[in-house]
Amino acid sequence: MSGTYVLVIDVNRSTTIQVGALGEREFAAGAYAYVGSAFGPGGFSRVDRHRELAAGDRETRHWHVDYLLGHAATRLETAITFPDADRECELAGSLPGQLVPEFGASDCECESHLLAFPNVETVLEAAVDAGGVVE
Repeated sequence: MSGTYVLVIDVNRSTTIQVGALGEREFAAGAYAYVGSAFGPGGFSRVDRHRELAAGDRETRHWHVDYLLGHAATRLETAITFPDADRECELAGSLPGQLVPEFGASDCECESHLLAFPNVETVLEAAVDAGGVVE
């Protein structure tokens, strides 16, 4: 199955992370929502790949979010999926969080696909209200 997904990430302390070619980025403690798409041949197996990286079972980093997920100060709380829906850019622009500039949007014209939120519950509520399914 394919579609759009939102990864809900908790950053337990303010930290600076080297994010590939983006360079060093500061992340305040709090919750983050990364909006991605899974329309390739593996579909939502991309979400499983993100989970493996966050759990320390995988080391290879392909996307900006992999650098965030692979850091000791972060925890992947859950994934929210939007099956068969191509809503990546729409959700990145409409979820009520604060955009983290230039993050995860190198293949489109969006400002960012990562949003900062005050807490995990706010991310979950916003994504479910937008029609997502908690995995």
